Amino acid sequence: MTASRFLHEGRAYALLAAAGLRVPRHGFLESGPLPFAPGEPIVLKGIADEMWHKSDKGAVAFAPFDAAALGAEAEAMKARIPEHPWIGGLVCEKVAFQRLPGLPTEALVSLKRDPEAGWLVICGIGGLQADAWAALAPPLLWPVALATPEDALAELKAHWLGRTWLGLQRGTKPLTDEAKLRTFLQGLWRAVEALSREGVTLLELNPVVLDADGLPTALDGVGTLEAEAPSAPAAPDPAWYHALVAPRDLVIAGVSSREGTVGRIILENVRRSRLEAGAIRLIKPGSAEFLGLPCLGSVADLAAAPTDQLIVSLPAAQTLALVEQLCQQGGGATVVYVVAGGLGDGADTEGLGKRLVACLEAHRRAGKWTPALVGPNGLGLYSPDLDLNTLFIPDEKLPLRPRPGHAALVSQSGAFLITRLSRRPELGLRAAVAIGNQMDLRCSDFLRGFGGDPAVKVVGAYLEGFAPGDLQATAETAAKLRATGRRVLLYKGGRSQAGMAAASSHTGALAGDAALQASVLRRSGAMLAERIEAFDAALSWLGAYATGTPRRVAVVTNAGFESVASADLLTGPFRGASLTEAESVRLAALIEAHGLTGLVSPRLPLDLTPMADEAAYLASTRLLLETEADAVVVGLVPLTRRLGTADPGAFGPFAQALRALADASGKWVGAAVEGGAIYDAYRQGLREAGVPVFLTMEEALEGLRVIASEG
Repeated sequence: MTASRFLHEGRAYALLAAAGLRVPRHGFLESGPLPFAPGEPIVLKGIADEMWHKSDKGAVAFAPFDAAALGAEAEAMKARIPEHPWIGGLVCEKVAFQRLPGLPTEALVSLKRDPEAGWLVICGIGGLQADAWAALAPPLLWPVALATPEDALAELKAHWLGRTWLGLQRGTKPLTDEAKLRTFLQGLWRAVEALSREGVTLLELNPVVLDADGLPTALDGVGTLEAEAPSAPAAPDPAWYHALVAPRDLVIAGVSSREGTVGRIILENVRRSRLEAGAIRLIKPGSAEFLGLPCLGSVADLAAAPTDQLIVSLPAAQTLALVEQLCQQGGGATVVYVVAGGLGDGADTEGLGKRLVACLEAHRRAGKWTPALVGPNGLGLYSPDLDLNTLFIPDEKLPLRPRPGHAALVSQSGAFLITRLSRRPELGLRAAVAIGNQMDLRCSDFLRGFGGDPAVKVVGAYLEGFAPGDLQATAETAAKLRATGRRVLLYKGGRSQAGMAAASSHTGALAGDAALQASVLRRSGAMLAERIEAFDAALSWLGAYATGTPRRVAVVTNAGFESVASADLLTGPFRGASLTEAESVRLAALIEAHGLTGLVSPRLPLDLTPMADEAAYLASTRLLLETEADAVVVGLVPLTRRLGTADPGAFGPFAQALRALADASGKWVGAAVEGGAIYDAYRQGLREAGVPVFLTMEEALEGLRVIASEG
């Protein structure tokens, strides 16, 4: 007989009580003497396997305590539910709990082990109208690994339920106090530890009420059990990271004699790198040399002459055979980058992906040597320190020139990666990697790799789906990065049903529950962009300035519309900076010194009008950086003769002076250049000086808004 996966109320009470939580006095009729006096008001509940809603089945009765009468009633309940195997008659004290007319005072609490996010505590309004109240006051969600009971208390106090319980609603009195709620939440966190040990996957408490002393008390509890939690994947050898982004040598399998093929394009790009002479080899059966490079006859030859990185541009079946051979021979490549699709996605009709995963997992769990694998369906990577480009995009389409910096970019979509590299050539990078379908190395592994690299201060990531269980690992790794002062910026695609379907067809991984993912990721301290344009803008700011979180922003522009628009946009997690009376006097004097009196008002946002030249801009920016402003956005509408936009000899020093002001103040300075393509050189001059540049004031401020929302 299969063991039941149902967690009944009696067992739930025992687990809660062991965690120090208040539950009703209770006992089963079948277990002997019960802790009730004759005539005491009680509730009799018929407990049966897989019966979640006892009252719907006529298995709840209110009566005075009388053992004989209750025994008869329990037998009647048992007869009413023949489809549910009987467990016993549970007798509980009838808890007198507090109510308020017209306001919800009952809670629904769920302790859930989510396969993606780990243990969650969910708390919302319970009772018969729970669904209606949830639309007005959505439940609170706390990932146990990322939130503390103190965090939960702070959020509960601001929620409708907490405000009602604490008497913070207009015209109400307190039903409990913060100390009792803190103790209750701490008990829930302890209960999660016990539930995990017992193999519980879900425990729903509905309702949770406040007794006469204000103690939260569960009046019911049911859930599910699982015999064994899924095991986490075995960790790859951390040496994969440097073998990927800074290899000493690499080997390419799948280079064709035909030009324009994937393997040939990869080779052409790799040969431009600064790898040492002789560091590039090919696997080419029957050839000792090809295109002037030494060749290996097969992957078996790597056992005696291993490589840091093996790039595999072969069909899916050959790729699987190659990886299986590497594992069988116990060496050959620290990291394998798989270009081809057809492994574990919609095109894999033969189960090749499952065989590949099983091979890697079996070897790791047995403690045998195992390569780390990136992909499949990977477009490649770019590592500026070595000028190493393994992307299969021709140089004439994507000319990458090394610009080392403190940012790292990972993308599940290769197309997203290369369009970012094309649009933001000024971005200083440690590495940019297309991670493909995350069959082995996952998003969390890449974040962990970047976290161990002192050169990386900012990580930007585009994701369409998480590998199984990797949402929790990604969030926990992001939290560790934040704890060391690093920044994590994410864009999560596949949030709608249509987006989920598109992500599935593209990567083979569903997007999952978007609201849950967003909640978990934000709690990790990651910045979550809602639009790709916002991601790009935030990445530009962070690529220029690794530290700081501007929340007070000053705008100086030469266009009235930018001044008005920025005033509308400076709301929410940040605001427009303010001037003191003395600073306003200084600004008025500056305006007069530059011949702008009568044209410009000494207030923020500062509209210098088209009569302002570079000197007026620099003087204004310097002054604003001496105020409370954390950042200054310089709006440069270039269609005025007062600004030198055509001659690099004129705008180059201006751009360098803006960046120097930022560096000297320790604050952020960016520029919005709202003009056509003829001003691209002007924009590029600003970028080359290290000033982040945006096409519109709105774009610049939207990027700052994402950063200001950082947890």
